[in-house]
Amino acid sequence: MTFPVIGVVGGGQLARMMAPAAVALGFHLHVLAEAADVSAVDAVAQAPVGDYLDLDTLREFARGLDVLTFDHEHVPNGHLQVLIKEGVNVQPRPEALINAQDKLVMRAAIERLGLPNPAWAAVASVEEITAFGEATGWPVVLKMPRGGYDGKGVAFLRTASDAADFGGWFDAMSPLLVEEAVDFSRELSALVARTPSGAALAWPVAESIQVAGVCDEVIAPAPGLPADVEAAAEAAALTIAAELGVTGVMAAELFETPGRAPGYLINELAMRPHNTGHWTMDGAVTGQFEQHLRAVLDLPLGATAALGDIVAMKNILGGDNEDLFSAYAQALAAEPTVKVHSYGKSVRPGRKVGHVTVIGGKGDDVAAVRARATTVANIIRDGQQGPEQS
Repeated sequence: MTFPVIGVVGGGQLARMMAPAAVALGFHLHVLAEAADVSAVDAVAQAPVGDYLDLDTLREFARGLDVLTFDHEHVPNGHLQVLIKEGVNVQPRPEALINAQDKLVMRAAIERLGLPNPAWAAVASVEEITAFGEATGWPVVLKMPRGGYDGKGVAFLRTASDAADFGGWFDAMSPLLVEEAVDFSRELSALVARTPSGAALAWPVAESIQVAGVCDEVIAPAPGLPADVEAAAEAAALTIAAELGVTGVMAAELFETPGRAPGYLINELAMRPHNTGHWTMDGAVTGQFEQHLRAVLDLPLGATAALGDIVAMKNILGGDNEDLFSAYAQALAAEPTVKVHSYGKSVRPGRKVGHVTVIGGKGDDVAAVRARATTVANIIRDGQQGPEQS
């Protein structure tokens, strides 16, 4: 057998969703899992449990792999440098990955590339936060440069007195990142993939809808996005991928800023498949998980066109229903065109436990397609509903 062996560090839902793509292509997928009950363990044949912070564990996991890639960005950069020196094919490379691991590094890189950043600064004290707020105007956004996700490690500061409340953050990490609070109309996602040889493709720019700092819905292509803004955002994401040497899938999360040229600002980067790209699994010619595997193996990339004029993805967040399967019969009957993906996770309020995708048909409008996806997600979240509730 000559089919490659791909190792994924991290056993979350992203690793789990790489498995069907790997199976379809005949690849062997191994996952370094954080625990025996994480999402990806049930989906792959090889899922040893180990600590990704431990270099020897990473060394052992990397033996016999054709390529090592990631479910998350939290592997120490220095460990990856060592693995590369020892002959491991790491994709994306740590020099690129650091821009998703450290928001201060990312902001400096975006500035160096001449792409649109919010106003920002590295700050090492409450006084420096206050000085930034006075110079740029309140409110401001304070971020921990490393380790934050889904709104964690992010604080919205309305006044200088708010800044004083977050002095304790410097005990955990310093410097911190402070940014202007951007006046934006909506959030966008520019998703691209790039190979080590430099081939790159972009999917249509999508709209992402956040609730309490967590991605709730994605609509692709982004409805009503001006063509010049779409082209500029796509070009920026491809430029970032090329100039930073990104391999695999990268998501550039953006703010749309009508009236402020060039019409968007860059918010954050993720160098792996991303929640805002889940719509591509069922709604594009090539889904992001297949594309990521193709890219890190330096294979030709697949076409990225959307399969419908409107594709809506809705996350299923944990709610009252702990037995998700009990609601499947009603959920699937409610919308025969829906595609349901469950992550094999225990239910906790607000936790991402799955998502659903609906591709709009001819004559559908955005609101109708979103409503169909939301109906199915809500049935699964809340449990089977009686006739008077449905």
